[in-house]
Amino acid sequence: PSKRIASCRNRFPAPNKMSSRMKKLANPLPANATIGMVGGGQLGRMMASSAAQMGYKVIVLEPGSPCPAGQLANVHIVAPYDDEDALAQLASQCDVVTYEFENVPLSAARFLESRVALYPPSQALEVSQDRLVEKSTLRDSGIAVADFRPVEDIRDLQEALVEFNGGVLKTRRFGYDGKGQRVFAEGETTPNADELLAIGAGPYILEKRIAFSSEFSVIGARGVDGSIQCYDPATNEHRDGILARSVVPASLSDNSHDEAVAITSRVLESLDYVGVVGVEFFETDGGLLVNEIAPRVHNSGHWTREACLISQFDQHIRAICGMALGAPKRDFDCEMFNLIGDDVNELDRWMDDSNCSVTLYGKEEARAGRKMGHVTRRLKRCD
Repeated sequence: PSKRIASCRNRFPAPNKMSSRMKKLANPLPANATIGMVGGGQLGRMMASSAAQMGYKVIVLEPGSPCPAGQLANVHIVAPYDDEDALAQLASQCDVVTYEFENVPLSAARFLESRVALYPPSQALEVSQDRLVEKSTLRDSGIAVADFRPVEDIRDLQEALVEFNGGVLKTRRFGYDGKGQRVFAEGETTPNADELLAIGAGPYILEKRIAFSSEFSVIGARGVDGSIQCYDPATNEHRDGILARSVVPASLSDNSHDEAVAITSRVLESLDYVGVVGVEFFETDGGLLVNEIAPRVHNSGHWTREACLISQFDQHIRAICGMALGAPKRDFDCEMFNLIGDDVNELDRWMDDSNCSVTLYGKEEARAGRKMGHVTRRLKRCD
C-alpha cells in the first residue's frame, strides 16, 4: 500500500509574486526516477500503472483518501491542491510533475512549474480552464469553433439567445460530464435570472447549437523534442452528458480524418505542449468544429490499452519523461463502454465475453453519474 502523508494547509502567494521561470526536462528520465501527479482519480490510476511498468515511482497529491491513483502510487500526499507545503514537498521529491484533470488551480501549476518540470505546461491549463478563453484562443489560431458569446448577466443571455435562436449555456469554468450546462431550444429566447444560477456560478458562455453528423475525438501526444503522434479518431456517444461509448474506427471520411489529426497537431504545437491531449470535434456539413480540448489523457482514449501496443497512458509517461514517443498503431477495431453508476453491478455479461477486457477504478461507492470503470471490446483485427 502507498504511504500517506498529511500536511498542513498554508495558502501560497498570488501568482504575480512567484518566479516566472519554468523548469524544463534536459534529458530523458532513467528508470527509478519519480513522477509527481496532481489528482488521484482513475486517469491518474492508469497513468501510475503505466509508470510502474516502465520502472518509475509515483507520488500522488490528492485531498481525498483513499483515492484510485493512491492505491497504486508509492506515496500519497493527502492535502489540498493549493497547499504550499504539499506542493513544495511534491516538487522536491519528483523529477517531473503532471496532472490528471484540468481543474488544478493555475496558481498551483505555476508554483510547481517554477521548481520542477511540469508537463503539460501551465499555459495549457490556463487556456482549457475557461471556455471563453479556450474558444477565443482556438478561433484566433484559425481553428473553427461554434459561434459563442460571453454572458455576464440575464440581459447578455437574452440578447445572445435571440441572436442564436437558442443555444447551449455553460459556466465558463469547472463544468464537466454535462454539469454546468443548460440547453435552450430553438425559439426559447426569454429566460429568467434563475436560469443562470441553476447551472452554477458565473461568468458564462452561450454557444450556438450545432447540427452535427458525428461527435468524435482525437488523442494526440507531443514529446519534449517536439515530435507528435496521434491515435485514430474515435466516434463518441453520450448519455446524460457523460461519455457512454467510443467506437474505433470513427465513421469519418479520409479528408475529415486527416484534417482532425492536423488540427490536433496544431493545438499541440501552439501550446508548446508536452504530454497527451484529447481534442473533441463535431463533424458538420460545413466541415469540422473543435468542441473543446482536454489537457490530459482522455476518457475516449481508454480503448488504446487493449487495441494498441502503446496506450495513451504509456504515451503520456513517455512524453513527460523525455522518452521517444511510441507508434500509435491500432491492432484492433473496438468499442469502449463506460461503467457508470449501477452499471458496475452487471459485470457478468462482460466477463463472459472473451473479447472484452474490464477495468475497474477501485472506487468504494457507486453513485448515479459516477464512472466506476470501463469495458473495451475488441471487434476484429485490423488488416
